[in-house]
Amino acid sequence: MTELGISRFGAYVPRLRLDRSVIAAAHAWMAPGLKGQAKGSRAFTSWDEDAITMGVEAARDALGQGDAAGVQAVRLASTHLPYADLQNAAIVARAIGVAGTVATSDVTGSQRAGTSALLQALKGGEVSLVIGSDNPFAKPASVQELGFGAGAAAFLVSDENIAARLIGSATVVDVFVDHFRFSAADSDYNWEERWVRDEGYAKIVPAAVNAALADAQISIGDVQHFVMPSYLKGAADAVARKLKFAGTVASGLEDGVGYAGAAQALLMLAATLEKAQPGERIMLVGFGQGADVLIFQATDAIKAAQPVRGVAGAIADALPTDSYLRMLSFYNGIEAEWGMRSEKSGKTPLTEQYRSANQMEGFNAGKCGSCGTVQFPQLQYCVTCHAPGEGFINVPLRDEQAEVLTSTADWLSYHPSPPLWVGFVRFDSGARVLMEMVDIGKDGIDTGAKLRMVYRIKEKDRQRGYNRYFWKATPLGAA
Repeated sequence: MTELGISRFGAYVPRLRLDRSVIAAAHAWMAPGLKGQAKGSRAFTSWDEDAITMGVEAARDALGQGDAAGVQAVRLASTHLPYADLQNAAIVARAIGVAGTVATSDVTGSQRAGTSALLQALKGGEVSLVIGSDNPFAKPASVQELGFGAGAAAFLVSDENIAARLIGSATVVDVFVDHFRFSAADSDYNWEERWVRDEGYAKIVPAAVNAALADAQISIGDVQHFVMPSYLKGAADAVARKLKFAGTVASGLEDGVGYAGAAQALLMLAATLEKAQPGERIMLVGFGQGADVLIFQATDAIKAAQPVRGVAGAIADALPTDSYLRMLSFYNGIEAEWGMRSEKSGKTPLTEQYRSANQMEGFNAGKCGSCGTVQFPQLQYCVTCHAPGEGFINVPLRDEQAEVLTSTADWLSYHPSPPLWVGFVRFDSGARVLMEMVDIGKDGIDTGAKLRMVYRIKEKDRQRGYNRYFWKATPLGAA
């Protein structure tokens, strides 16, 4: 069988950040003890972000300017997928422009869904894109609310330009219930922390680690980086000490991200690969109803595989907010009175969505075969020379840089995150599109400001539980 390894990797962290002290202050009247744990900031998703949109952005970061046509499988791992019976990975695949013949699958049901998906891809025979994307929700005033975050990481598994080679692995299955979430529940039910740390992590993980070391035919002293996510503070350090590990214990990304559920292991792996040197070995642990352990060795190709943004760049690109209620609103933790303008139906005409899929999913404009005008949407005739639309050539706008021609902040129309920013956007190809703009700071945005495209929820049909996705424009850097 052809050897597969990690060829490229990327990540995405929502720009929105909330200082944990703001959360603690909101609950000081009934949970004053939270103040002692309220250090740093956590990421949270905007109203128009979810596991699908974050997964698309992480995949785009991993692929860079590379062609996605060679990808044969897309695996999306998450415990907070938007749909229970509509394949989420298929939506991601079409948005990033992979071939229509690609195999797609959702991986869920455990905090180690991300590591399991990555291990399965590495042991398979296909060029795969493995994505971990999650945005867990916790009850207000809980320790988990402080510690949780959101984010996504993506890995291209291939037999070419391997930057990190799998040299050993092991899986232990053990139905140890540290926490659970019923299918109809919004938040987890957590068991006592000391029990989970002492009987779960401290016993299950070492057994899996020893099996993986035996598979790789190395000792713990041959490993330089130990990567183990946990929502329990200090759990990774405790396991590392028990293993007599003397290398570097990877950061849990507590400040700027938080614990991002099933995506956390892959986010931490991506952050470690950004700093790894050729020849260094990395041990990755995924915990949940047992444990996955994967041991990688970085190759000389590790430097060439570095993403444009990655984890470090995504964390730095922050848009702080001081509104705890804003986060609660985006996570449906409160039901505000938005007025009559919010009562319009968000029903999506699925027939038209299907007919327009070529344009909408990959954001494909049309280039006139006669005069070269690029236009979106693609009409029946060219807007310049009136040549028939049958001669148009697809021009993807999703990866083009653009700039602001005009912009308006609309406080009158209903929008889940007012104001609604809209304006004309000019692309490098010449296309001009009236678009929604997101992640605009308090100082607004000026004409000529540089933009990039991001995949977001365009509108939510709350009555039927359906999201309509499309592309929006955002500044190159948060301000």
